[in-house]
Amino acid sequence: MKVLLDIKDEKAPFVMGLLQRLPFVTAKPLSSFHSKVLEDMKEAAEQLNLVKAGKLPARDAEDLFNEL
Repeated sequence: MKVLLDIKDEKAPFVMGLLQRLPFVTAKPLSSFHSKVLEDMKEAAEQLNLVKAGKLPARDAEDLFNEL
């Protein structure tokens, strides 16, 4: 199982030290880029679920491409 933790910067070394001492856990920090990508994907999935539920208006794909 994979778990993503959000840890305060000042506590990160302590938590990482604990996790790395456990023989059944492999822990490695994410780069800031990878962390941002994961957050953006999570937000996009939440917005998609809101669109599917009819709680958020859908946008035309052509309008989206023109905006980019």
